[in-house]
Amino acid sequence: MNKDYLLFHLKEALEELSRTVGECETDPSYSESELSVAMQHLYHHLNTAWNTHNLSPEKIDKASDQDFNLWGSYPSDLETLAI
Repeated sequence: MNKDYLLFHLKEALEELSRTVGECETDPSYSESELSVAMQHLYHHLNTAWNTHNLSPEKIDKASDQDFNLWGSYPSDLETLAI
């Protein structure tokens, strides 16, 4: 497992989530468009954390824009929780 890259993206996601919660709690004018940007950023880091957790640093260093965009997508190997 590539813990360095995993932790980088999880910490970025945590930072975005904390910032978003703080702004929602304190800014009465916080808008849906601001939330949309924040959620895109949050999901990008969560998805990338999962999609790259087993990749080598060398593979990540050689990533193309296409790889980067693919890694930010919802994981195809992670089942959605159902009730």
